[in-house]
Amino acid sequence: MKIKVRQAEFVISAATSAQFPADDEPEIAFAGRSNVGKSSLINTLANRKGLAITSSTPGRTRLVNFFDLFLDPGPGHLRFVDLPGYGFAKAPKGEREEWKKRVELYVTKRVSLRAIVHLVDIRHEPSPLDFELMRWVSALGRDEIVVFTKADKLGSNAKRNQAAKLEKAMGLEPKSAVVFSSHTGEGRDELWTNIVKTL
Repeated sequence: MKIKVRQAEFVISAATSAQFPADDEPEIAFAGRSNVGKSSLINTLANRKGLAITSSTPGRTRLVNFFDLFLDPGPGHLRFVDLPGYGFAKAPKGEREEWKKRVELYVTKRVSLRAIVHLVDIRHEPSPLDFELMRWVSALGRDEIVVFTKADKLGSNAKRNQAAKLEKAMGLEPKSAVVFSSHTGEGRDELWTNIVKTL
């Protein structure tokens, strides 16, 4: 689906649920291990560089970040939510536990949450935390959209084979995951189509 984002704006970085925006617009959350490319993917979908801050240092997204998007065509107004990454973040254990609490609080309590976009680097095997996230999303009855990021890092044949391998490892239907590249724009329209279906 061709989606034009008329406007995209940062709303807030929230450390507590009290700082979350009003729970009154459909929300799509983005989750994945640190350095999987969440910020780049959000910027690509929004067609706005710098909307979500990217970093070469894993684990820089420590708060729950909210962004408002206004679309044409489509559902009009929706909100993207960038959740803290998991895995490689170089932070004290206590701080990592705080990140986890923020994510759990958001995912379990947020009424307006429509789907979780689960990002996995196409070059790497899913981590135990990826499988934990899948079980958690399933248990909560939330819709999950799996995206294989950084597809531009592989050639066409390797990309196709690796995507099939990851889908099998994750128990997904063949060709159900979105193969995505923030550099080339591959998968952008397909991902938007999947997002709009959940709204």
